[in-house]
Amino acid sequence: MTVLVLGTGELSSELVQSFQRLGTWSTAVPVPTGAAALRAVIDRHTPQLVVVQCPAADLGADVVAALAALDDVAVFPTPGALRLASDREALRTLAADELGLPTAPFWFAGSVDELTAVAEHAGLPLTVTPAANTDGAGRSVLSRLEDVDVAWHRAVAAGGDRVMAEAAVDVAAEFTVLTVRTQGPAGPVVQFCEPIGHRRENGGPLELWQPHQLSDSALDAARSIAARIAGKLGGTGLFTVDLLLGADADPAAGAEEVYFATVHSVLTGAGFVTTRSQRLSQFDLHARAILGLPVDTIMISPAAGEVSRPSADKAAVSRALPDALAVAESDVRLSGEVCVALATAPDVVRARDRAHQVAAALNQTAAINQAGK
Repeated sequence: MTVLVLGTGELSSELVQSFQRLGTWSTAVPVPTGAAALRAVIDRHTPQLVVVQCPAADLGADVVAALAALDDVAVFPTPGALRLASDREALRTLAADELGLPTAPFWFAGSVDELTAVAEHAGLPLTVTPAANTDGAGRSVLSRLEDVDVAWHRAVAAGGDRVMAEAAVDVAAEFTVLTVRTQGPAGPVVQFCEPIGHRRENGGPLELWQPHQLSDSALDAARSIAARIAGKLGGTGLFTVDLLLGADADPAAGAEEVYFATVHSVLTGAGFVTTRSQRLSQFDLHARAILGLPVDTIMISPAAGEVSRPSADKAAVSRALPDALAVAESDVRLSGEVCVALATAPDVVRARDRAHQVAAALNQTAAINQAGK
């Protein structure tokens, strides 16, 4: 079995290793620049499976169309899922109107004038993002009508010519439910990992922890949303479903509100924590599901992580490794694209503290070295 992963970087590298451990010949290649380039890559590697590990926007419409036209190669996720997950407008409309999933109130605009009209009608503040799913790029909070033009240009500069304006909802937490969809004898089977909490402040590191504690009602609602949106995207593999927990929730009254935010049909950085927390990481789960092999989502330990950009001073980071790995139950992932500090503990609070210590050790040495220069 030959598996070709489209897209390079740490996520692709980890995924390739998971496929290789299952006896396949697997490699990752840069994203093809057009349909002809895709055909050349297919002819060179002659894979039975093609696994996309990059946003559909990076592939381009012609490459997605070419993937859909392949009749001698299985493609994961499906081209339809790639298109839908990359189009925030189509995805949000489908989630709210067709599936009836709870979402924050939203509007779409195709010009500065339309965005101004939305702001005047809906009121402020609004969160403005590109209609294309750009994984957070181009996002801004619009709190004054005078800033509509700035918010518009920031969003379209990140991708596309339309924007989504979303009413500000008081949020108690942002979390992710990794959803694994496999094919059983009686039809599709869906399994869920424990919720992963995450936050990022002022462009800082992405903080992760698992499990993120939810009430039984909120957990049921989150899993229901995740199952329905993954089922709509279809196919097999792992889907990353991002959700919001309303801050005005009343757990005692069972009135917690869980909102659908978005879904990714490719692996994301939020799942890095599963390399320490689960028996099977997100990479192993994705590979097994695609190959039609049994999976389980057993969590073996609470864990936490911090994901940041790597320091340009590689030597300083290397010198920091002894201190970073001296933290109890710690681990790191270092590459040219990402720096991941990880730790486990008997509970999430201690795991988060340990992961922060690991990240601080890596960053402090590099910062001191840079200041000395």
